[in-house]
Amino acid sequence: ALRMSGQPWLVSALAAMYLVCVAADGGTVRVRFDLEKLDGKEGKTGCFVMEVHADWAPLGAGRMMELLDAQFFTNVKFFRVVPEFMAQFGISGDPAVSAVWREKTIKDDPVLQTNQRGYVSFATSGPDSRTTQMFINFVNNDFLDKDGFSPFAQVVRGMEVVDHIYAIGEKPVQSKIEAEGNAYLDREFPQLTYISSARVMTADEALESCSNPDIEAASSVSRAVSLRTLSILAAIAASLAVLRH
Repeated sequence: ALRMSGQPWLVSALAAMYLVCVAADGGTVRVRFDLEKLDGKEGKTGCFVMEVHADWAPLGAGRMMELLDAQFFTNVKFFRVVPEFMAQFGISGDPAVSAVWREKTIKDDPVLQTNQRGYVSFATSGPDSRTTQMFINFVNNDFLDKDGFSPFAQVVRGMEVVDHIYAIGEKPVQSKIEAEGNAYLDREFPQLTYISSARVMTADEALESCSNPDIEAASSVSRAVSLRTLSILAAIAASLAVLRH
């Protein structure tokens, strides 16, 4: 595994260089995330594959590689999940780990991609303040681009699983998560979806290994029903238009 220490900006830059060197297809690495408690239900699991792009946001991609190397994401929970907006995660369940990473800010990357469905950006609290928190866009949120939220990755498989991350809204208090970790979240919000593992894999291996047949089938039915409903509504609207004439 890659182990690095030193100045945060230098470490992230080195991680970004590592990302480019190990990537087999033009500066990208694929990461499989396994999730537990989808929809807040014990035993409901799924996976998604995130493709990290060094050329989109080198420092952000480098920080992602640092976090993966440190096995940071194990048991990390999605603590801010707003339907039709985004799912945010990236505060360690261990307060001691959170305290270390909170000081490791990285500089901003230029915004080269737009925040659209499935794209992943780091959260910020101002210029050059990125640490470990990130979010997956549920929908097109391009209004975030002008505020400096620079996408560094994209969910390339399993976005229908991301749609089933428990929608807790904005109830958990971030300062309490940082102070108490998962003890606070388990006590107050036991239904939160969380990451059981995050692993760098080869491009083909990541896509082939991540399968969610039940969720994919349910999503297909839901889309079909939605399209049918839209078709019926359009027919009704057309009939009403004829009647008005």
